[in-house]
Amino acid sequence: MLRVAVVGSGPSGCYTAQGLVQQDSSVHVDVLDRLPCPYGLVRYGVAPDHEKIKSLQNNLRTVLEHERVRFLGGVQVGGPGGVPAGRLRELYHAVVYCVGAATDRHLGVPGEDLPGSWSATEFVSWYSAHPDAVDAGYLRGVHSAVVVGVGNVAVDVTRILARGPAELTATDMPEAALAALAASKVREIHMVGRRGPSQARFTTKELRELGALPDTEVVVDPAELALDPGYADPSALPATQRRNVEVLRGWAAAPPRGAARRILLRFFLRPVEVLGEDGRVAAVRFERTEPDGQGGVRGTGRYEDVAAQLLLRSVGYRGVPLDGLPFDAATGTVPHQEGRVLRDGAVAPGEYVAGWIKRGPTGVIGTNRPCAKETVTSLLADAPVLARAEVPEDPVVALRADGVEPVEWAGWQAIEQAEARLGASLGRGVVKLPDWESLRAAARGARS
Repeated sequence: MLRVAVVGSGPSGCYTAQGLVQQDSSVHVDVLDRLPCPYGLVRYGVAPDHEKIKSLQNNLRTVLEHERVRFLGGVQVGGPGGVPAGRLRELYHAVVYCVGAATDRHLGVPGEDLPGSWSATEFVSWYSAHPDAVDAGYLRGVHSAVVVGVGNVAVDVTRILARGPAELTATDMPEAALAALAASKVREIHMVGRRGPSQARFTTKELRELGALPDTEVVVDPAELALDPGYADPSALPATQRRNVEVLRGWAAAPPRGAARRILLRFFLRPVEVLGEDGRVAAVRFERTEPDGQGGVRGTGRYEDVAAQLLLRSVGYRGVPLDGLPFDAATGTVPHQEGRVLRDGAVAPGEYVAGWIKRGPTGVIGTNRPCAKETVTSLLADAPVLARAEVPEDPVVALRADGVEPVEWAGWQAIEQAEARLGASLGRGVVKLPDWESLRAAARGARS
């Protein structure tokens, strides 16, 4: 028997566990997660109104319910009070780290830390009921918002800001976030990119959803679009970018409708300063950019201030060091060779990585499959040597002796049942429990 710990229960962790048990009948996998709930960003990063993508949880559930896979939630690895990486290596023949990219990139401009300026991840965590999230009064006194970034996360937060309560009530959004969004006075949302529409990172499906929001119109400036050579002649663009340009062209030609809310898609503007008033965000100053002829942009020395009381920064994620593992600060990843962790350039026996901490925050959910497959192939090739190590018959017994009390699958099922009961009591469907205390209480109910 080969015992493997997979740290992280998001898509990369689940695909790694799936590959291991499908390819080798002697492998038993424990999937560890800091949270008492599985699925990672599928639960806490996918927008609540994207039910089709969220349904991927059903596929991940099948993996975690496999007879040789065990979910162990509420287990912190590394950090104060966490299980040290070295201890995991004593308990398992191999450990695969699938911990994602836990922080956001910064704009690096003056005023970025003013109240009212947040990372998009913080905002997403709040409306997705992540237990670490805080109710920071994101929407209090906000009439105009700026979202910096033109990827799918930027589109998500823009769309949620423009949604009405009738459309959000049917989701699993926590009650406090739903109430705040229902009372929102946001009427203008500026989604801004420093480059042109042909270089935007959103997918066409996500982009089109903005044009289908009730009582909301999308405004695009034809003059900004025309700055992009790829907009004038999209024939050479990749299919997604070509379709994006077609959608934007249609919106640019449409007459104003006088809708209650406006989404303004802006291009060739880069933030240079966040302006404050009374100690809070009041506007964002942008410099107009232009194509530099080499695929990038250059500043023009012309500036524009966009009034806003809320700034959401959506310019990418970044991995953070994990105690006990090597880390490449330049790439935000763990050094590896085909998934095998490298320490000072040499392979570290029994230590592996998959997902964003391996390759950086790139790709979509499905990109994790080939990434996990490569790591699984390396691990199973090493299995004959790894299996010689002596490990406990049941690592959970050892973890409990160390003072760690994992939330097992029955505890997660109890959380699901509690969320269904909460939703029913509110006249809604499933509603997520939004904090550590309620999640732990629900999980404890299963044990008692």
